[in-house]
Amino acid sequence: MLLARQNDLEYPRLGLVIGKKSIKLAVERNRVKRQIRESFRHHQDKLGGWDIVIIARKGMAEQQNVELARQFGKLWKRLTNNQPAASSQPTTAKGNDA
Repeated sequence: MLLARQNDLEYPRLGLVIGKKSIKLAVERNRVKRQIRESFRHHQDKLGGWDIVIIARKGMAEQQNVELARQFGKLWKRLTNNQPAASSQPTTAKGNDA
């Protein structure tokens, strides 16, 4: 799940919530975090001023790195297309277990 709210800055910020209940093994939690951060790094220049929080869901650890990158690429693209003018209401985008 992705939660987003516009900020007053010129750059986006990323927060990750990946608990033990969602992804049991630390190795898998770290792999998912690395993949999300890398995807964010590649798309941050297009995102503008957003505060983004990713909340991990069960089943995320079973996805391959390529699939995670594809899903988050879609989420970043949807977020860039959904930039409101001056609203500070939170935006929620749900992907496949993302």
